[in-house]
Amino acid sequence: MMRQKSEAHAEETIVRPAGFSPVSSGMDIARPHIAKQKRRRRILFASGGALALIVITVALSHLKPAVPSVDRSTVWIDTVKRGPMVREVRGLGTLVPEEIRWIPANTEGRVEKIVVRPGTQVKADTVILELSSPELEQAAHDAESKLKAAEAEFTTLQAKLQRDLLDQESTTARVHSEYQQARIESDMNEQLKKNGLVAELQYKTAQVKAAELANRDAIEQKRLNFARDSIEPQLASKQAEVDQVKAAAQLKLDQVEALHVKAGMNGVLQQ
Repeated sequence: MMRQKSEAHAEETIVRPAGFSPVSSGMDIARPHIAKQKRRRRILFASGGALALIVITVALSHLKPAVPSVDRSTVWIDTVKRGPMVREVRGLGTLVPEEIRWIPANTEGRVEKIVVRPGTQVKADTVILELSSPELEQAAHDAESKLKAAEAEFTTLQAKLQRDLLDQESTTARVHSEYQQARIESDMNEQLKKNGLVAELQYKTAQVKAAELANRDAIEQKRLNFARDSIEPQLASKQAEVDQVKAAAQLKLDQVEALHVKAGMNGVLQQ
């Protein structure tokens, strides 16, 4: 009710011409079209403002978000690479290993030098401790001397077998030649005996000699074959002895090398 009265009052706005005084004028002239124009103008302004607000809202909704900006001093610029990324974090605490491995000494000895101290980064082949053992070093030296002696014996045996083979080949060839001569002589005496040109004793002597040399020729040929066939087994047996002595010497050398205690894995020496 109050709003209707005020609107009615607004519609009855009194317009006073210039030069008229409310006191001196006898009456006021009402102009209702002026109020309608003002109301229409307010409606147009309100509609235009609402339309502009809608257009601005739609335009802002279609805009892409702006790229955030950072300070140049806070970033590192480089080429992108593929690979593991290492992240270092500093803080207080106790360093606990993921894997603990005890490093025993393979041989007994006296500590001569501590090469690496606890807390040092080590690799698998890093020497961390040096020991000494005069008895072990002497045993390794003796084993090496035995190895050299065994190798020398092998070489000597190889040369001897080759020499014996050559001697047997020479003997076999000589006996075979004598047998051939005796056989020819026996055949000739047999022809002469048929013609009565040779004595019986000489003929029989030639026959016995040829038979004896034939037997010797067969024996020497067997000796030659045996000499050839026995070379490889004798050398193999001697080589086995050399390998045994060599293994013992290598074991002593490894024990001497073990006096240089190595880490055995990559990590940090704890104690």
